Amino acid sequence: MGGVARSIAAGRRRRMIESRITIRSTTADDVPAMAELEARAFGDPWPAASFLDLLRHPFARVQSAVDESGRIVGYCVMLRAADEAEIANIATDPGMRRRGVGARLLDDAIEASESLGVLALFLEVREANVAARALYASRAFHAVGRRRAYYKNPLEDALVLRRDVPAFK
Repeated sequence: MGGVARSIAAGRRRRMIESRITIRSTTADDVPAMAELEARAFGDPWPAASFLDLLRHPFARVQSAVDESGRIVGYCVMLRAADEAEIANIATDPGMRRRGVGARLLDDAIEASESLGVLALFLEVREANVAARALYASRAFHAVGRRRAYYKNPLEDALVLRRDVPAFK
C-alpha cells in the first residue's frame, strides 16, 4: 500500500474509532479506571484521591472518553477561575493514542470553555511530547512560558501553552 493509500486508510480507521467514543461527565465510579489509566500514561501519575477530590469542586470539569463497551479510554480535567481555565490533565489510554481520542477531549474542553465565558485557556506539556504539541498547535495553542524541571519522571521542562478563547460565538 502506498503512502497516500495508507494515510487514507488511517484516516478512515481514526474516524471509525472517534465515532464510537462518547464524551461524558466523570463519576466517582469511574475513578479507579481513571487512576489505572493515569498510571499507565504518565511517569508522575495523580493518585485516585486527587480525581475524587476534583469531582467535588464546582471549579473542576472532569470528562471521560468512553468506548462502546463502557471502558474509559481517556479523560480531561479542566479547572476554571474567573475568566481563565487550565487543562490540568488530559490522558488517552496508550493503546488508543493517535486515534482521535485526545483531540475529541481537547475539542470538548475548548467548547466548554467558550460556553463558560473563558477568555484564555492554558496547559502544560512536556517539551519532548511532539504529538501532543502538534495537537495543541492545531487548536491554536501557543507557547507563552516554560517551567524548568516541571516533570520529574523523567526530569523534563514543561512548555506553558495558551489559547485565546472567544467569550461568545
